[in-house]
Amino acid sequence: MSLASEHLDLSKFYAAEFAEHSAVAAATEAALAAPFSKLVEASVKTISNGGKILFFGNGGSASDAQHLATELAVRYVKDRAPIAAIALTTDTSALTAIGNDLGFDELFARQVAALGKPGDVALGISTSGRSPNVIRGLEVARDQGLVTAAFSGGDGGRLVGLADPLLIVPSKTTARIQEMHITLGQMLCGALEQSLGLV
Repeated sequence: MSLASEHLDLSKFYAAEFAEHSAVAAATEAALAAPFSKLVEASVKTISNGGKILFFGNGGSASDAQHLATELAVRYVKDRAPIAAIALTTDTSALTAIGNDLGFDELFARQVAALGKPGDVALGISTSGRSPNVIRGLEVARDQGLVTAAFSGGDGGRLVGLADPLLIVPSKTTARIQEMHITLGQMLCGALEQSLGLV
């Protein structure tokens, strides 16, 4: 018997994790078709008009931001023209300067103010909807005339009324919310490639 199995029934754990994932995936599919369509439409309009998508979030959501921006700027399914997208989580000089000089809450707001243009899409990612720097980034985006979009979970937190479209994954489990965020994000990439006629 392994050390792990002395404290954990791995077969039950394995089955339970997949069962919860499947339940959350089904609930997400049922709940988010309309806001997803709105996000795709806003993104197509932005890119068609020469704009861009700004992705940002913390921790795992920062990784999702980088992942999705790369899928768009480089390729998702096939080689094609690039789609303008930036992750505001990658420039260590900007991140450390903003954090040191202005405070961590301004991490994304300052970059949105510098890089965002009216009509761009600012897509904040926060599993709780309560990340102060994501909220500030979207507040600045709204004030500058950007489309404020977000991925969240639970009750959407403070993103409700701030982000539109707002895709709230119907779960309180952070891991399941993050799994749905990357799924929705990759669906956005695929929909953009096809809607823009690039594949």
